[in-house]
Amino acid sequence: MIPGAATYLAAAQHFREVMARIPDSAWDEPGLGDWNVRTLAGHTSRALVTVLTYLERPAQNIDVESTAAYYAGLDFTSSPDITARAVAAGEELGPAPLETVDRLLAQLGSVVPVVSDRVIETIAGGMRFSDYLPTRIFELAVHSLDLAAACGVPASLSPEVEMAAMKVAMEIAAARGDGSLLLLALTGRASLPPGFSVV
Repeated sequence: MIPGAATYLAAAQHFREVMARIPDSAWDEPGLGDWNVRTLAGHTSRALVTVLTYLERPAQNIDVESTAAYYAGLDFTSSPDITARAVAAGEELGPAPLETVDRLLAQLGSVVPVVSDRVIETIAGGMRFSDYLPTRIFELAVHSLDLAAACGVPASLSPEVEMAAMKVAMEIAAARGDGSLLLLALTGRASLPPGFSVV
């Protein structure tokens, strides 16, 4: 099992647990920003789907050298393409979203534990699967919490998922020159600027 595989599957299970708590009446309610709950859930589910699809897309070259570099090369805040993919993914969850997620989890459970590291073609370019997987842990962790907050349902992350997601956040911050600022804020020595985000 490659590094991070077990943590990824744990993060995917956390997402499933939140999905199981979403009321039937909540899917069209506000989710995150302009997205409703279904779109947010669809976007989050792509952290499951892309692992399966990208494993079938080998790349010849490594264009993205690290997990942090993946985020540096993409605009995650206002891209209409991201919203379009999220909306489509939300629709693909279908009338029984939890059943769709369960099918994806079953596929992942049979693939991820045994797959070897390889260079895959991602939306950001070719990168090692072992560098891509932490981005999916980060997305699953953050958006599971987003979904829970939007729906008013409980959610908790295991310590290993929290640590993996925080590691990605710190790597992104350090890569763009904000590592010291974030470290000072986490130790109570400074406050983060309004609206600060690593993505």
